[in-house]
Amino acid sequence: MGLDVADNGMVCHAICAALLSKIHEQIERTDHLIGLLPEDALEWTPPATGAWPAGMVLGHLLDCLAGFCAVLQAADPGRLSKFSLLRELPVNHLCGKDEARVRIADYRRRIDEGFALLQDADLSRPLPTVFASQGEPIITLFLGNLEHLINHKHQLFTYLNLMGVAVRSQDLYQFRGA
Repeated sequence: MGLDVADNGMVCHAICAALLSKIHEQIERTDHLIGLLPEDALEWTPPATGAWPAGMVLGHLLDCLAGFCAVLQAADPGRLSKFSLLRELPVNHLCGKDEARVRIADYRRRIDEGFALLQDADLSRPLPTVFASQGEPIITLFLGNLEHLINHKHQLFTYLNLMGVAVRSQDLYQFRGA
């Protein structure tokens, strides 16, 4: 397995690079959707029992990204000990657009920093979790966090659609090729 260069210039193994690229794609599309959210819509709630206001979805998206950082810190607690400071930042709160976008960019930088320390072989190493004390492979934890982010990105897309914002598939997905 050869080394590849991720789109941020960092060297990592091919599988790590592919996974990081997909995480970047989801972060970029999430940030794009946040940019489409009307300024006065943070407290807008869809007509569904128990639904969150739009600003709470933004705060939860921060939690989704914090999950990647938690896995990275658990994978390399010595070199990423400073990631523990991220746990002190608020998530799951009514969050403004500007705060969400700044924090998302910061989480992306931390994710890049952590991935720079990973090798493809690390992805099969199990880490204990609150759900599985015997551990889950790092790749499984990353894929769970990616699924979590994608689900809530789609929630934001649905909210925008219900608000009457003209969103299309191109706002949700990054299309490749011609």
